[in-house]
Amino acid sequence: MQKTILITGCSSGIGYDAAHTLHKRGWRVFATCRQETDCARLRGEGLESFVLDYADEASIKAAVAEVLQRSGGRLDALFNNGAYAIPGATEDMPRDALRAIFEVNLFGQFDLINRLLPYMQPAGRVINCSSVLGIAVLRMRGAYCASKFAMEALTDALRYENYGSELRFISIQPGPIPTRIRANSIPHFEKWIDWESSAQRQTYEEKLIPRLYNDNNGPDRFELPCSAVTQKLIHALEASRPKPRYMVTKATYITEFMRRALPKRLLDRIYAGM
Repeated sequence: MQKTILITGCSSGIGYDAAHTLHKRGWRVFATCRQETDCARLRGEGLESFVLDYADEASIKAAVAEVLQRSGGRLDALFNNGAYAIPGATEDMPRDALRAIFEVNLFGQFDLINRLLPYMQPAGRVINCSSVLGIAVLRMRGAYCASKFAMEALTDALRYENYGSELRFISIQPGPIPTRIRANSIPHFEKWIDWESSAQRQTYEEKLIPRLYNDNNGPDRFELPCSAVTQKLIHALEASRPKPRYMVTKATYITEFMRRALPKRLLDRIYAGM
């Protein structure tokens, strides 16, 4: 039987590449986006697409019903890919900003998992798109890092709680990938961060704002295309014994090595200067 997968965040970047690549490999792909205009574009490209907004519990419930209606009540895999960032110092992050980013990057994703798991028995695969920032924290990215660290924890918890079953819970940890996450973070930064009144104003002016608004930063030296993530996703979906985690880009491998090998004081000095 044709394998089925639900992928979130398919309007561009990693989700877009994964949806089209898996469709070409013979998977039946349910490619979701937050906006109907993006879904209409994907339908025009030959994909099955409908709305799923992590921030809206009713949207998640409706999307699950749509998947089950289209698939006859079964699903083989879920790729949780949608997420966003709020750049800014942790001390400048309002409570509502933290609540908003966790609704999308964590609560909505695991709400979706929990609603779908009964229909993924006995051998479904849940793949969560984490980040190198789920391994290490960088300054001015605390909210995003916190959501990814939490994703890693809950993914591990699901794997341990289902140990011995054929369900698989897998984390993919990309490093620098050319997506729209930087550009998409600008409205969230402008909504939530009062940088002009911040004790960290100099850091905003000298480092964060120039990088955030400059389209000519150039590629990161460790950057890989979105297809690099898709290749790890394919292995996670189709291997008989998938890994619990897949790292993507040299930056992620180096970061994991540093986390294991270097003293914490030295790591603090390195990351405080980045």
